[in-house]
Amino acid sequence: MMKAAADLNRKVKATNRSKKANNSSGQVSSSPEQDNSSGQGKEADQTQESSQQLTGDYNSDIQLIQKSIGNNADVHIREFVIKGLNNRAAIIYVDGLTDPDLINTHVLSPLMRDGIPQTEAERLHSSEDLEKYLQQKQLPVIGMMESKQLGVTIEKMLSGYAGLLVDGACGVMIVGSPKGKQRSAEEPLSEALLRGPRVGFTEKLNENTALLRLHGRNSSLQITQLEVGNRVKKDIVIAYMNDIADSQLVEEVQKRIEQISIDDPLESGYIEQLIEDNWLSPFQQTQNTERPDRVIGALLEGRVAILLDGTPFALIVPVSFSMLLQSPEDYYERWVWGTFIRLVRYLAALIALLGPAMYISFISFHPGLIPTKLALTIINTRAGVPFPSIIEALIMEVAIEILREAGIRLPKPVGPAMGIVGGLIIGEAAVQAGIVSPFLVIVVAVTAISSFSIPMYSAGIIIRVLRFGAMFSAALFGLFGVIMFFLLLCSHLVKLKSFGVPYTAPVISYKPSDWKDFIVRAPMFMMSKRPSTTRGKDRDRMKS
Repeated sequence: MMKAAADLNRKVKATNRSKKANNSSGQVSSSPEQDNSSGQGKEADQTQESSQQLTGDYNSDIQLIQKSIGNNADVHIREFVIKGLNNRAAIIYVDGLTDPDLINTHVLSPLMRDGIPQTEAERLHSSEDLEKYLQQKQLPVIGMMESKQLGVTIEKMLSGYAGLLVDGACGVMIVGSPKGKQRSAEEPLSEALLRGPRVGFTEKLNENTALLRLHGRNSSLQITQLEVGNRVKKDIVIAYMNDIADSQLVEEVQKRIEQISIDDPLESGYIEQLIEDNWLSPFQQTQNTERPDRVIGALLEGRVAILLDGTPFALIVPVSFSMLLQSPEDYYERWVWGTFIRLVRYLAALIALLGPAMYISFISFHPGLIPTKLALTIINTRAGVPFPSIIEALIMEVAIEILREAGIRLPKPVGPAMGIVGGLIIGEAAVQAGIVSPFLVIVVAVTAISSFSIPMYSAGIIIRVLRFGAMFSAALFGLFGVIMFFLLLCSHLVKLKSFGVPYTAPVISYKPSDWKDFIVRAPMFMMSKRPSTTRGKDRDRMKS
């Protein structure tokens, strides 16, 4: 009876749902088509606006521009009359982005106060004559271009340029250059050095390209500019040494950038994720940097740099894993010191990856491999710990990661205090409470310090994430699991490529000459050849 009642109840509910569906479909059956048509209509309007031509009639063009701009309080239209010509004109600009001194001194003053001489005004019989005269004789500005497309005009003005519309001219003259809030070229926060240039990229693309020109004073430095973004257009630059970089590499980089279809690439991280070879890999396949000297050094090796407007982080391709553990300071110091520091970094990366996993495997599976006195000490310290080694390590590692993230996100005055409080809680209080053992606190502390020694923050994140995989492998299979995890990681690295270049170069595609700048940094006179993996046109770095 209960089963029959349940079946009947299900049938009644199903009947009610079908009735509601029929009613709703009869009322709003055309809504998906309407939504689709409305979306297509908006896209069609945007396409039509971008391709719409200015008419050449002053009143119609002003109305078109005002309609396209909308009710934006920061966009101003200043109308005036050109002296001597008595033609109406208007200057359109964005408050805060356009340089007002440039408009007043080099646009309004020559046209309103100085004007056009009567003899010259009588010779201006066509719109081409008027535009040519204004560009060549009347307006003393460096940046000037003519636009007859409404979409291009609006885009330039919203980017910080000023638009000059003159009655009698066919198009709009784009004058000046953007002037936004600028930041000085300070020392990069993410790549601090003791010895080296104290200058880094800024958010202005033209300033970054100027820094590249300043550091790489060579006519072969080629800078190619493109645009990315469907709704918000942003300038992007591809920089390379024309006589060094492989032409196929440059074409591949340009091809991948041109295939990007996104509303707005807010930061170079968007570009990095959209042009990488293998998106499933945890390893980054481009190198990001704020340092112009690092970029120039990469360009001289035959690599390609990508710079996006609005971010101080440039991208370098192709990249190998060894590059993520190298610092420009390795080359500024003598080779003995550079080699020693580089060896320390490799050791630190290995400890940061496998430190807690080795602790778990020895404690849980292989205590016989630990020296007797040390094993007795560890057993005594773990006597009151209620958790197995994997849970104990996870508690500490997760707490360290939370503290690290909190220290980054908190305001600068609060960050150091948070680190001190967190260290006291994790170090002393956790041990006294019997949650973790003192020996594990030492292991976690050494692991965290080792991860700090990696020059690139993004490379350190990769090792921190993989550390948890090594810990779970150790908890399941002991030392055998750690070895298998490391071999699996190595096999993935061997297969991985960055723009056709092996990620483990120079280990794979073995070239003895490239090992002079791998683990050991050879003396400068011995590194006379560029890396062979980049397939550069000119292999000679140093002429004998």
